[in-house]
Amino acid sequence: MMDAGNGGATSSAEQRPQTELLVKTPAQSRTSIVYKFATDDILREQYRDPWNEVRIGKLLEDLDALAGTIAVKHCSDEDSTTRPLLVVTASVDKMELKKPIRVDTDLNIAGAVTYVGRSSIDIQIEVTQVDKDGDNQSDPIALTANFTFVARDSKTGKSAPVNRLSPETEREKQLFGEREARDKMRKRKREEQKGGLENGIHKLRAEAERLDVLLAEGRVFSDLPALADRDSILLKDTRLENSLVCQPQQRNLHGRIFGGFLMHRAFELAFSTAYAFVGQRPCFLEVDHVDFLKPVDVGDFLRFKSCVLYTQLDNPEQPLVNVEVVAHVTRPELRKSEVSNTFHFTFTVCGGMLKNGLKIRNVVPSTEEEARRILERMEAEGLCN
Repeated sequence: MMDAGNGGATSSAEQRPQTELLVKTPAQSRTSIVYKFATDDILREQYRDPWNEVRIGKLLEDLDALAGTIAVKHCSDEDSTTRPLLVVTASVDKMELKKPIRVDTDLNIAGAVTYVGRSSIDIQIEVTQVDKDGDNQSDPIALTANFTFVARDSKTGKSAPVNRLSPETEREKQLFGEREARDKMRKRKREEQKGGLENGIHKLRAEAERLDVLLAEGRVFSDLPALADRDSILLKDTRLENSLVCQPQQRNLHGRIFGGFLMHRAFELAFSTAYAFVGQRPCFLEVDHVDFLKPVDVGDFLRFKSCVLYTQLDNPEQPLVNVEVVAHVTRPELRKSEVSNTFHFTFTVCGGMLKNGLKIRNVVPSTEEEARRILERMEAEGLCN
């Protein structure tokens, strides 16, 4: 898990824990920011990418920071004698880019709490931008993102209950109900996975068959390379990697590295991976669900490893390139390395390039471990029968 970095000042020994939970509305946590790209030259240059659009990685970092601020607002009881809770980023749900985000038009980011559990807080953020030509008929929503935070006692580090939520508008009630329904569905799936030896055997057989199909072409590359399909490429040949030592400037108020910083760096490596693979500028579509598993501290040696995990070429108008980025926290002194996060990004090809003869290759695994990773992702995306 990753500290959100907005948990307030360090608690003193005299401060007591909150004893009475409040009931708050989503409006009480709602926060919005306007990026004045149209008039602020300095701000515009900070966010401009080479194609005159917004740097998505930098924007992802901002969304994480805003979500942390909203979570803290909801947890606050406005009493200076109680110690503030720490809010920790637990996960980021699927982020979907609905249209390109321009860097010469003002941008609005707004979010609020949509659901709370005992110690968890769900936040939805919308990025909106009116089209440059002022077309009021088009949908202004450019990107949506859903964050989940958990609250911890700042003294004990244990999970802590958070203020309750009372949705007021029809839209707020709808979002609350949808989240409850997703919780029930996940619980039902867990129960189904526990059931039946027969179902388990059937699943294993189906998985073995799919693994064999995936590995068949990879074996041709290894055993008969002259006969390998020129329209395919081995997964291992799409890999990129970079590394960094985490600096104090990247930490939050609790000394941990921002989750948004990790998303930023992972996105930029994923974009580079897709760029090198496609041979043309890729267009970002979405980030899949991300769980923050391990904290990252100042001074940690962080390694990002990426690859094109698989491509989806069924739709010739919009081929999809699925890029996996794995963040490893490495401690050379201890000869130890463990996975902090795994990110999955989806890109497509920008319009018009396919008409110029651009062709996207099929990616094939050469090892069983690679084939299993592909199957896991395809199952998560609902692509396996």
